[in-house]
Amino acid sequence: MKKQRVSFRPDRIASRRLQSGQSMIEFAIALPLLLLLVVGVIEIGRYAYASILVGSAARAGAAYGAQSHLTAGRTGNITTAAQNDFQNNGQPISNLVVTSGWACMCDNAGTMSSLDCATGVCPVGSTRVVDLQVTAQGTFNSLFSFPGIPTPLVITRTATVRIGA
Repeated sequence: MKKQRVSFRPDRIASRRLQSGQSMIEFAIALPLLLLLVVGVIEIGRYAYASILVGSAARAGAAYGAQSHLTAGRTGNITTAAQNDFQNNGQPISNLVVTSGWACMCDNAGTMSSLDCATGVCPVGSTRVVDLQVTAQGTFNSLFSFPGIPTPLVITRTATVRIGA
């Protein structure tokens, strides 16, 4: 049995060195793009989280006001309920503006018609319905400035509930 002789070929060694350098250059080119993608995904997640918190604050204010007609008129308490919900989730209440109002309607077998809340009377056979609408407006500050996207972004969410008796 003959032994095969292994010879070192200098061109193969040089070729491997060039390929490892090429990999470093490809990585250096791809890394900023990957980091930009990761930062974008993180920012979208932060925006979605802020949007959920603003919506939750609006629902908390609406839940407080929907207890009765008396609580629906206490706009300061509705605002406090929304701010407490927002603050309990770790957000500063200075980033939240809450407004509330109500709408009166007459329900006639599912057909709704608007009504003046102060003086309106529904026709016979119709039921008076009062809805409370709470709007929460929060601001979202991005970690980075992206071209074409304003800073800060304003997030507005509205919750509408029927006021109990």
